[in-house]
Amino acid sequence: MAYQKGMTVMQLERFKIIRERFIALQLVGSLLASAALLPLLPQTTVQAADVVKTDAVSKGRAVKADEYEPYYSDTLKAWLAKGVKTGDAPVELKGAALSAKSDEAAAQVGSYEGKDNVLIWNSPKESWIEYKIDMPKDGLYEIHVAYRPFTGGGIRRPISWDIKLDGTHSFREASSIALYRQWKDALPVKQDVDGNDIRPKSEDISSWSVTSLRDSSGAYEQPLQWYFSKGSHTLRIQSFEPSAIESIKLVPQAMIPDYKDVISTYPSSKSSHAEVKTIQAEDVKWKNDSAIQLISDSDPRMAPLAKGKNTFNAIGGKKWWNQNQEITWTIEIPESGKYKLAFRALQNTISQKASFRRIVVDGKVPFKELLSYRFPYSSEWEGAPLQDEQGNPYEFYMEKGTHTLSMSSTHAPFKSVLFGIEEIMDILRRVDRDLKSLTGGTVDKNRTWKIERDMPDLPVNLKQISEKMTILSQQIVQVNGRKDNISESLNTTVKDIEAMLVKVDDIPYHSDQITSIQEKISGYMDTFVQQPLLLDEIYVAPVEKSFPSMKASLFSKMKGIVVNFFYTFQSKNRLSELDDQVLNVWVHRGRDYVNQLQELTDEMFTPETGIKVKVNLLPNTQMLIMANAAGNQPDIALGLSQDLPVDYAIRNSVYDLSKFSDFQDVYRRYSPGSWLPLYYNKGYFAVPETQSFQVLYYRKDILSRLGLAIPDTWDEVYDMLPTLQQNYMNFYMPPKEFMAFFYQNNAEFFDKDGIKTALDTPESFKSFKQWTDLYNIYALEKEVPSFYQHFRKGDMPIGFADYNMYIQLSAAAPELNGSWGIAQIPGTVQKDGTIARWAGGGQSTGVIFESSTRKEQAWQYLKWWTSADVQERYGADLEAFNGVSFRWNTANIEAFTKLPWKREDVNVILQQWKWYKDMPNLPGGYFVGREINNAWNRAVVDGTNYRSSLEMTILEVNRELRRKQQEFGFIDASGKVLKSMELPIVDKPWDGVNPYVK
Repeated sequence: MAYQKGMTVMQLERFKIIRERFIALQLVGSLLASAALLPLLPQTTVQAADVVKTDAVSKGRAVKADEYEPYYSDTLKAWLAKGVKTGDAPVELKGAALSAKSDEAAAQVGSYEGKDNVLIWNSPKESWIEYKIDMPKDGLYEIHVAYRPFTGGGIRRPISWDIKLDGTHSFREASSIALYRQWKDALPVKQDVDGNDIRPKSEDISSWSVTSLRDSSGAYEQPLQWYFSKGSHTLRIQSFEPSAIESIKLVPQAMIPDYKDVISTYPSSKSSHAEVKTIQAEDVKWKNDSAIQLISDSDPRMAPLAKGKNTFNAIGGKKWWNQNQEITWTIEIPESGKYKLAFRALQNTISQKASFRRIVVDGKVPFKELLSYRFPYSSEWEGAPLQDEQGNPYEFYMEKGTHTLSMSSTHAPFKSVLFGIEEIMDILRRVDRDLKSLTGGTVDKNRTWKIERDMPDLPVNLKQISEKMTILSQQIVQVNGRKDNISESLNTTVKDIEAMLVKVDDIPYHSDQITSIQEKISGYMDTFVQQPLLLDEIYVAPVEKSFPSMKASLFSKMKGIVVNFFYTFQSKNRLSELDDQVLNVWVHRGRDYVNQLQELTDEMFTPETGIKVKVNLLPNTQMLIMANAAGNQPDIALGLSQDLPVDYAIRNSVYDLSKFSDFQDVYRRYSPGSWLPLYYNKGYFAVPETQSFQVLYYRKDILSRLGLAIPDTWDEVYDMLPTLQQNYMNFYMPPKEFMAFFYQNNAEFFDKDGIKTALDTPESFKSFKQWTDLYNIYALEKEVPSFYQHFRKGDMPIGFADYNMYIQLSAAAPELNGSWGIAQIPGTVQKDGTIARWAGGGQSTGVIFESSTRKEQAWQYLKWWTSADVQERYGADLEAFNGVSFRWNTANIEAFTKLPWKREDVNVILQQWKWYKDMPNLPGGYFVGREINNAWNRAVVDGTNYRSSLEMTILEVNRELRRKQQEFGFIDASGKVLKSMELPIVDKPWDGVNPYVK
C-alpha cells in the first residue's frame, strides 16, 4: 500500500491505521506459519480475524447458511434402525379442510374444473397452508396428492412445494417437491416453405391427477416417506404456484415384487394371433415437461426418413435427460395375453455411460427390475428389448383394450456414487483450505516443510480420498455395466494421489494439483445426473413372435451416406439474397438462437399476422455497415450491443421508434435507466432485448465460518476486508466497474444538455476517489483473471459480478450447490437515510432500419418479439433444448419472472433491477469509458493523484465531445450550441418492479 500525495490529514491518519493493521496481520501470519502451532492454523486464523472484526460488519445482511439437513436416505435409514414400520391404513385429508393459512394466501373453497368442495389456492405471492392430522398409530407413509395445476397465463414450470411436518423439514429433499404438469405437442407437425418441419408448440393439457410425492432430484427409485408418530401433527405446505387440491392422502408404501413373483401370478393364456405393433415414439399421449422435444435424425432406418430436411422422427436425447422427466404413450392391445416390449433407442450423448428409466405400465411399476432399468451406451441406433441379465425378455400380461406405458428419467442407481463424490469433495475442500493456511496461498519451491509435524492430518486425508475413489470407481463399473471415462479417470487420480504420498513433505508444492482434482471430481456430478435417451420406435409383440429388425442394414447405411452427401448441395440462404416479399431479420447471435427464433416466428407470428419472416444469422455487426453501403440492409437487426443503435442513428441509418403511435406501451415494459443508452436527439432508436445485472455473489459457507455478514453499504465492505485478507482472501470488484460509484453518489457523466461531461463536479471527484481507494488503500486485487475460479476455490468468497457468473455457477459448479447466494450490491447512504444501489449492466437491442419499406410490419414484429409471452416462451425453449447455460436474460421483467430462476434469487435480482441505470450514448461519448479507465490506470497503477488524473480525463473527454458535436451539427466552430440533446433524467428507482416481487 503506497502513500498518495494530496491526502488530507484525516485521510492520512486513516491510511496509517489501516497500514499498521495490515502489517500486524502479516506479522501474525508469518509467526504462525513458522511455529509449531501450524496444525491449529485454520482455527487460529479465524479467531484472529474475529479480533479485528468491527461492529459495522454485524450491521450487514445476515448470511443464510444452509441448515445442512440430512438427506432422505440417511433419515430413512435412521428411522428403520429405530424399528419404525410402514403404516397400516391410509389417512385422508380433504383439500378444503385447512386448519390455518398465511395472511396473504388466496386459498378459498369452491368448485374447479369439474370438482366441488376443493381448495382453490391462487396466491400471487409465496404463501402457506396447514392441515391438522391425528395419527392413530406410528408409521411411515407416502403422501399422495390429488391436484390440478392452473393452466394458461404462460406458466410452464412445475408446481414447487416446501413441506414441513411440525415446523421442520423431515429431510433435506422435503424443501423442494415438484408437482408436474402434462404437455402435448400440437400435431400434425407443420412445414416451412423449404419442407423443414416446424417445431410444434407444447400445449398444457393438465387435468386432475393423483401423484405420490417424490424428490425433485430424481435420486430415489420410490416415492418419499414421512414418519408420523401417534398423536396430533401439523403439515405445512408452502408454495407460490397456483393449483387446486382435492385431497391429500397418507398412504403406506406398497412393496413392489420381483419379476419371478409377478410372472407366477399371470393367468394361463393361449398363443396370440396378434401382430407385432409398432408405435412411433414421437407420438406421445403426454409428457410432464415441455422441455422434452422432438428430434430430427438422419439415420437411414428412421421413420419417417429425413431426406436432407429437418424431419422430426424421434424424441428425447439431450431433451430428455433431466430428473423425473416423463413420457407416456398409449398402447392398444388387440387381445388379452402375454406381451414383450422393445425400443429402438440411442444413447451416445455421454460416452460409455448407461442411462436409466423407471418404466410404468397402467400407472404402476410392474416389478422391481423396472424401477430403474438400464439402457446401455451405444454408438449407433440399437434394438433395446426389456430383458433380464441373461437376455430373456420380460413378459407382461395385458388385457384387451387401451393401456399406458410411461418412462421417466432417474439416476437412482448412481445415488450412492453421488453421495460418495460429496464426501470426497468435503475432504478435498478441507485439504485445500489447510494447504492455503499453511502456504499463505502461494507455492514457494525454496521452502521446506515437515508435514508429519506441522500438518499430520494432511496425508491421512489424502489416503482417505484415495481409498474412497477406488471404491467409487468399482461402484461406477457395477452400476454402469462397463468401465467408462469417469471410472478410469478416478483410477488415474488415485495413482496421482499415491505418488504425492510417497514424499509427503512435497505436498504443499502440489496445491494446484489438489485444486485441479477438486474441480475435476465436481464435474462428474452433472454427468451422473444427466440421463439422455433418444427413442425412435416402440414395439409390442406377443411373447411367441419376434421383434422386427431394429438396426439399419449395411447396404442402407452405405446408401444413406451417399444420399446425405448429395443433400448437402441443396441451396442455402445467404444474407446477400434478401427476399422483397418477406420481412428480413438479421440476428447477431449463435445458430441455436437464430433457429429457435425462426421456428417460434413460423409457429406464432406468421399464422397470427400473415406476415412472412426470414430470420438469418448475422456473423458480424460490421456487415450491417457494408450492407448499408451496398443498399442491401435488412428490415430489422437483433442482438446488437447497446452502443450501436445510437452510432447508427447519428448517421441516419436506423429509425426513431418513438415516432410510432403506441411506442409508450413498449416504453413502459422496461426501466427508465435501460432507455438511456438508446436515446439520441429526442428519440429512441432501439428496444432492449436482454439485460445483464450486477449483483453481489457470496459464499454462504465461508462467510458463515468467518462470522461475516453480507455488506449492505460500502462502509461495511471496508470493515469486512481485514477479516478476509487476514485469512488470505479478498473482496472482488471488477477494475472497470465504475458506474455504480458515480451513480450512487449522484454524479452524472454528461450535463443535462449533453454538450460536455459532468465529471468535473464534486460528486464525480468523490466517486472516482471512492473507486480508486478500494485498490490504493483497501488492497483489492488490481488484476483478477477469473473471479469465477477464485470464487469457486474460495479465496474470493464475495464480490461483484453479472449474469454470466450466475450461469457459470449454476451450470459448471455443482459442488457449490447450496453454498452460494446472491444479494443486492452494496449501496451508498443518502441524505434521507435510504441506500442507493444504482448500477449498470449492459444490454442487447433490436432496431428497425431507416431504409426499410416495411416499417409498420417491422414494428409489429418487434413488439411481438419483445412481448412477455414470446420472451418467456423463447427463454423456456432455449433452456429446455440446451440447458441452463442458455438461460435467457430477457429485459422484459414480466417474462423474466416466469423463467425458472430460484425463488430467493429472482427477488434479489428484481430488487436490484429497480436501480438499473446505464450510461447515455452521445456523439463522442465513447471516450468517457475509455478515458475513465485511463484515469484509473494512472491513479492506481502509476500512483498519480486521483484528482489530477480525473482532471486529465475531463479535458480529453470534452475535447472529443466538442469535435464530434461540431461534426454532427450540435455546436458551431466557435462552440455556440445549435441544438440540445435534452438528456432524460433518471434519479428515482423504478417502481415498475414492485408488482413482480414475491
